[in-house]
Amino acid sequence: MTHLWVRAEQRPNEDRVGILPEGVAALVAAGIRVTVEESRSRVVGIDGYAAAGAEIAPEGSWPEAPREALIFGLKELPEDGTPLVHRHIMFGHAYKGQPAGRVLLERFAAGGGTLFDLEYLVDEEGRRVAAFGYWAGYAGAAVSLFALAAQQRGGVCGPVSAWTNATEMEADLLAALDAARAPRPSALVIGALGRVGTGASDLCKRMGVAVTQWDMAETASGGPFPEVLAHQLFFNCILARPGTPVFVAPDAPGATRKLSVIGDIACDPTSDFSPVKVYDRATDWAAPVVRVHDAPPLDVMAIDNLPSLLPLESSKDFAGQLLPHLATLDALGAGVWGRAEKMFRTHMTEVTT
Repeated sequence: MTHLWVRAEQRPNEDRVGILPEGVAALVAAGIRVTVEESRSRVVGIDGYAAAGAEIAPEGSWPEAPREALIFGLKELPEDGTPLVHRHIMFGHAYKGQPAGRVLLERFAAGGGTLFDLEYLVDEEGRRVAAFGYWAGYAGAAVSLFALAAQQRGGVCGPVSAWTNATEMEADLLAALDAARAPRPSALVIGALGRVGTGASDLCKRMGVAVTQWDMAETASGGPFPEVLAHQLFFNCILARPGTPVFVAPDAPGATRKLSVIGDIACDPTSDFSPVKVYDRATDWAAPVVRVHDAPPLDVMAIDNLPSLLPLESSKDFAGQLLPHLATLDALGAGVWGRAEKMFRTHMTEVTT
C-alpha cells in the first residue's frame, strides 16, 4: 500500500500545506495510507485530517517514518546534514546551481533517498501541473507596493506577517498607499502570461497601478531593456533557466531611472541564471526588502515564501491542482512522477561522478 506522510513545515513563517482534509479523504478512499503530522502553525487544523481518515503523528517525526513512506512537504528540510533515506516530495531548489541545492543532493546520495521536486512535476509538454505562482505574484506585488509606499514616506518597508485573507491584505495596502499621498505608480511585469505574472498584474490593477505586461515576445531580443528603468516598479515573474536574459544589470542602481522597487517574485538570487543582478540574497518577513541604492532609493523585494502570506487561499489553490496527481502515487515510475524522478537522477550525476 502506498503510504503518504504529510510532514509539518519546519521553516518559520510557513503555514501552508499541500493537501487539505478533503484530499486526504479522497486518497484514503482510493486505498492510499495517509499520515499527517501535528503542526503548531499549519493553516488547517489537525482535527479535519483525523476526521478524513489520516493517521496522526507527532510534529517533526518524519525521520522515523517507515522507509517506504513518501514524505510530503513544501519548503526546505532542516539543514542538519543528515542522510536522506526516504522518497521526498517537496520544493528542493537544487537544480539551478544553488549552493544549498548541491548539499541537499549530497544528502540524498548519502542516504539513498529520492527527490520528487514539486517544481518539476510537469505534463508531457513540460508545463507544471501544480504551482503556488498566482498567489506568489499577488502577495509579492503587494509587499513591493508596501515598500514603495514606505519609500514615499521617507522610510523602508517594515516587517510583514500573514493575512487572514486577500481582502484584509488589500485593505491594508490601500490604506498604506493613500497615506503616502503620491500618485499611483507604473509597473512593468515580465512573465505576465504565467501564473506569477497574472497574480502580480491582478493585484496592481486592483490597486489602481498602471501595468505594462511583457512576456516571451517582448524579451526575445535578449536585451538590454531600458523600459525596466522607466517604470517605478518592476516585477520579475519568470523561472530562471539557461538563456534567460538579464533584466536588471549590475550597474542599474547608479543609472538614470524611475525604478524604485524591484519585486523579484521568482526569487532565485543565488542561481547563475538570475535575471536580476543587483542583489545576492533573499529577503524575509522581518526585513522584506534590501536597499541596494540610497539616492534615489532602490529596494529589492525577494521573499521566497510569498504565498504563505496568504496561506489559506494559496493552500486551497495548490492542493486542488496537485490532488489528481497524488492520486497516481501508485504509479511512481510513470507520468509526472516518472519525469520528476528522471530529472532527479540526471542531476544526481553531478554529485556522484
